[in-house]
Amino acid sequence: MIPDDAVVKCVVWDLDDTLWDGIALESPDDTLPTPRPEVLALIDGLAARGVLSSVASRSGPSVLERLRADGELSGRFFAPQVAWHDKSESLRRIAGELGIGLASLVLVDDSPYERAEVRAALPEVLALAPEDAPGLLALPALDPGGLTDESRGRVARYRDEARRKEAEETFAGSREDFLRWCGMRVRLRTAHHADVPRIVELAARTHRLNSSGIELDAAAVRSMVDSPDWSLPVVELTDRFGTYGMVGTAVVALPDPELGAGGAWDVRLLTLSCRVAGRGVSAAFLRWLLELAGAAAAPTVRTPVRIGADNMELRLLLRQFGFRAEQDDAAAPLVTFARATDGPLPEAPAWIECEYGAAS
Repeated sequence: MIPDDAVVKCVVWDLDDTLWDGIALESPDDTLPTPRPEVLALIDGLAARGVLSSVASRSGPSVLERLRADGELSGRFFAPQVAWHDKSESLRRIAGELGIGLASLVLVDDSPYERAEVRAALPEVLALAPEDAPGLLALPALDPGGLTDESRGRVARYRDEARRKEAEETFAGSREDFLRWCGMRVRLRTAHHADVPRIVELAARTHRLNSSGIELDAAAVRSMVDSPDWSLPVVELTDRFGTYGMVGTAVVALPDPELGAGGAWDVRLLTLSCRVAGRGVSAAFLRWLLELAGAAAAPTVRTPVRIGADNMELRLLLRQFGFRAEQDDAAAPLVTFARATDGPLPEAPAWIECEYGAAS
């Protein structure tokens, strides 16, 4: 059974008797078994809806070498894992390499033992038999009519990301030199109606750089875009390898104008795609958000924050920008962090060029 509310970012395929019939290591020559056409069609159908595919196979390293050398297959799989360790370990490595949460992985494996091992070690991962995998296309979140441009282009952007990683591995210089060489450019602007589906998607699909974890309704976001009581800043990113599209947003409840200047900005949600983690984009966006609040004469910016391991990176960023918890109850589901707008702000990363644009 596939839950209707499942959020799937990557489907991880077993190889032997799942992607193809037979055992690759038992092949009489160095060729791989012929992939099942219906599985390739499903992989491509998922890719068209923004879902990545990877591999987790308990087999010898020569199989991985042959997989990577196969022109038909190599481009379909990201961060493939072929080794003799447990499937759960392979899934952890795939999630780490792709920068996504384990709860957004699905394993497809013909072996009941392997599915049981993953369910026991990683209960947040959905483990399916091959005959159940086509049901993934029926998930409401993968309805083609509701997909954003960012969703449809997600697989292509991960291919761009693979090119970035390859370039970084061979780059002769520091990490900062590499980021500068990438020519990173962010566009900071306020949201308009065409952004609504992506804003809702970011709120639902992000975890590492998500403050409160609140869910957003498209109709409510549309009304916020039109309302003077709300501000919805967004950030877009491009570099020499391509465009990331919209990678972050905030949902800000503005103070009542009848009370005059001096009301705090209440940031109900601050969220950025995990694809930009570690590149300074979140720092550039947060600085701009604080500058906007200061320019509006708001003395304070507050934001409710989930306390959990999954968003530790965002909480560290808030602390670097001077946000402090207003209460000591770390056991509470949400803890309000705040900072004054009149103090000095950390500089935006020097390797990022910022463009400030109005809504279009």
